[in-house]
Amino acid sequence: MSSPYQVLGVSSSSSKDEIKKAYRKLARKLHPDVNPNNKVAADKFRQVTEAYELLSNDEKRKAYDSGQIDEHGKPKAGFGAGFEGFNQRGGQGFNPHGFSSTEGGFDFSDIFSAFTGGGSSRGFHNFSDDGMGGFSSFRSRQTDIPGQNINYTLSVDFIDAALGSEKEIRLKTGKKGKIKIPTGTKEGAILRLKGQGENGTGRAPAGDALIKIHILPHPFFERKENDILLSLPISLKEAVLGEKILIPTLTSKVVLKIPPYSSSGKQLRLKGKGIPTKSNPGDLIVKLEIVLEDKKDKALEELLLKESSFNPREKMSF
Repeated sequence: MSSPYQVLGVSSSSSKDEIKKAYRKLARKLHPDVNPNNKVAADKFRQVTEAYELLSNDEKRKAYDSGQIDEHGKPKAGFGAGFEGFNQRGGQGFNPHGFSSTEGGFDFSDIFSAFTGGGSSRGFHNFSDDGMGGFSSFRSRQTDIPGQNINYTLSVDFIDAALGSEKEIRLKTGKKGKIKIPTGTKEGAILRLKGQGENGTGRAPAGDALIKIHILPHPFFERKENDILLSLPISLKEAVLGEKILIPTLTSKVVLKIPPYSSSGKQLRLKGKGIPTKSNPGDLIVKLEIVLEDKKDKALEELLLKESSFNPREKMSF
């Protein structure tokens, strides 16, 4: 398979901004909303997303460049499983079990599923004195040291972070479970899973699993607080005469009325079509961008050559 650099059409020396720009360009072209029922485009979209997910993560990119992991993010022979990522398929969760966030004001105490498999039992059995100095005495002399936290990074699709979603993860301890990504989750938010880090010694508690959220960019949408921004290409005809056109939102497609004589840069606001938070729902802000055809249009040229008194720079001072 091609390297992630080849998939995105960038070089190994490209900056993060250049990689992001290349991904957005390809994603805009290959996105399923633009290519419905096109399996070839869907497969290519998956490949560019996987490539971007790897190269946008500094740790994974460094590990790939040094030959520790392959293009899928899997450890190569001779290296440990330290770079093993999350399985992000959705599905039904387990019973809720102690999950919270360290920032963003989220309370995750009721959304983390029970973990299964892997790991060892924490603590000691309550043995009685065996006549040889006593197990209890031995335990009491041990140092109780809390377990260390374990850090993870979880990549989440833009819309999944905006609307909220459920993801399946597998921890380095071998345990797996499902978490819910809250509506409106922001880039860099950290979800804390209590007691799922390194084991403590003696009677000390285990550390926590700290899961940092990385949001993949969307080919059409950008986020500003709770508003969603959409740059919408329109034709000269649509700008001058005004048209009703179909546009995407986070959840569906809606009809937008373009006012006659709209200029590039004009913004239209769709109330309540942004991040659907309960306390402060956002809007969808559509910025119009007039785009001309690449090919020549003789009739249009002749029309524009006719004398006109309109001067769009009349109010400027130069």
